[in-house]
This record gives sequence, C-alpha cells and structure tokens, in this order.
Amino acid sequence: MPQPRQFILPFSHAPHYADEDFVESPSNQDARAWLDRPQSWPQSRLVLSGPEGSGKTHLLHMWAQRFQAEVRPVQSLRGLPEPPKTSALAIDDADEAPDEAALFHVLNLAAEARVLLLLTARLAPAIWQIGLPDLASRVRSSAHVAIGPADEPLLRTLLVRLASDRQLIIPSALADFMLLRLPRTQAAVREAVARLDRVSMAAGGHPNRALAAAVIAEISDRDAGAGETRHQNDNPMIFDPSPALLPAMPVNPPSKPVRSNP
Repeated sequence: MPQPRQFILPFSHAPHYADEDFVESPSNQDARAWLDRPQSWPQSRLVLSGPEGSGKTHLLHMWAQRFQAEVRPVQSLRGLPEPPKTSALAIDDADEAPDEAALFHVLNLAAEARVLLLLTARLAPAIWQIGLPDLASRVRSSAHVAIGPADEPLLRTLLVRLASDRQLIIPSALADFMLLRLPRTQAAVREAVARLDRVSMAAGGHPNRALAAAVIAEISDRDAGAGETRHQNDNPMIFDPSPALLPAMPVNPPSKPVRSNP
C-alpha cells in the first residue's frame, strides 16, 4: 500500500527586530556605534550599507524604535512624498528606490526640517547606480558606515537562532558540518536553514548530514562564480565613532541591552 503523501504547510517565519534578537559581532560594532550617536552625523544623515541578510534592516528597526523614527518603505517613494511626520526618518533599501526624484525630494525635506535620516543599502554610496546628478551628489556627501564580513561566532549563533525559531533540531556536529561548507554569509545561513526545514519535513524526519549536504550543494552550485562585493567605509566623511570622540547622547539608553549570546 502506498504511503500517504505528506503535505508541507506554508508557515511563515516573520523576522524579529527586537534588541535582544540582534546578534552582536565585531562585523557590526562600527555600525552600532554610529547608530548610537545620530546627533553626531554630518548633515544629520547616515547611509548604512551591508550585503543581504547582514542585519541592516534589523538595526534600522532597532534605531527607529529607540528614536521614535518613522519607517518609510522605499517602494512608497513616488511623486512628491509627504514631509517626515517625526524628528527622525528611516528608509530601508534606499538604493532600490523606484523614483529617484522622490528620494531626492525626501532628502531635501529632511534637511530643511532638520530631521535625522537613516538610509540602508546593499552598496556603498560611492557605487550606487544613480541617474539623477543632484541625488548622486547628495547621497555621496552623506556619512557612511558599512557592516563587515560575518565571522564564525556570528554565523553559528545565527544558525542556532534560526533553527530554534523553526523548532528545528540541528545537533552541534551537524552545525559544524554546515558552517564548514556553506558560503560565509548570513544570507546563505538563512537560506540553508529554511531549505533544511522544508526538506526535513518532506522527508518526514529530522535534519541529517545527507539532507544538509544536498541543501549546501544547491546553494553552492547556484552561487558558484558569483563574487561578493565587499562594502568598505570609503566615504571621506567617516570618522572614529568611539564614545570617547563623540559628544554625550541626550537620550535615554534602550530599556533592554542587546544580547550577544543565544
């Protein structure tokens, strides 16, 4: 008798943007230092860059909550956008704006109203593909900080947390196996956990080395030959954001500290 077919229900796994869910690492400490001191941003504007899955959207939402900033989807920037409604504004994936004139208009409105403006992007401002000269000049004159390449502790912590979110049991030996073979990016770890979850459910069992190897092979084959862009602090306006060199911040610290351990 044939075995009954197992159907995989499409459960969604919404991202968590709470402070305690953020994974601290040397790769993001410069970004966190800059976001802690927005009153020190030249022109009250900062571009935070980093590859897909590096945590820049998480940092944006943490910053927005801390400073009561309006978060505006970049896809909503069309025509003549409304002025910012608060004293701080955050725009995610600003380098993918569908309407360059609208983004330029927002930058002008924020500058006129002295509104803090945080922009995130995959690419450093110097290499954005911008057709509008005035927007290119304005973006490239912004202060810029980049999230660096992920390190081993960050990737391991991320893998464990993502698996826990999905109630997926990945033994330590299997985690070692995966991290040794996966591309060393947060995006690759996120995709690997999601794929492993799906194939394990389809197989009707727990994750194992054979399933993990198949998932890793798919990801590695797809990414073979596709070089990664390194994002550097190439803006001459970058300065040392260490607390000793920055003025005291006149706002209360967050009520919950960011945890570095799962």
